Amino acid sequence: MKQYALIFRHPDGSKIASPEQIQAWMKATGDWLNEIAKQGKYDGESGGFMFNEAKVVHHGNMVTDGPFGKTNETLGGYVIVKADSIDEAVEFAKGSPVLAGENNTVEVRLLAR
Repeated sequence: MKQYALIFRHPDGSKIASPEQIQAWMKATGDWLNEIAKQGKYDGESGGFMFNEAKVVHHGNMVTDGPFGKTNETLGGYVIVKADSIDEAVEFAKGSPVLAGENNTVEVRLLAR
């Protein structure tokens, strides 16, 4: 079985939801992860919420601001799941409450562990 990161992306991280909306999203996310865990496919690792503040260290120790170019996109967090294939991991991603946001996405990446 392989491990996959499901990475949550939001097109504009400056539009932070209200505390009530965040609480509802967290509940929906917990329910979604519990369903994956019932199948024995949740790794138990969760990155939680990632803030927009970041630095990138490049070859030669050059440091730049942000993990991305001139965009407002925010990496909203990630979880690690176990799956037999990327297609199975994609099916897990399709159930993410993050996708309730019209332009939000979930990136699925194979982890080398």
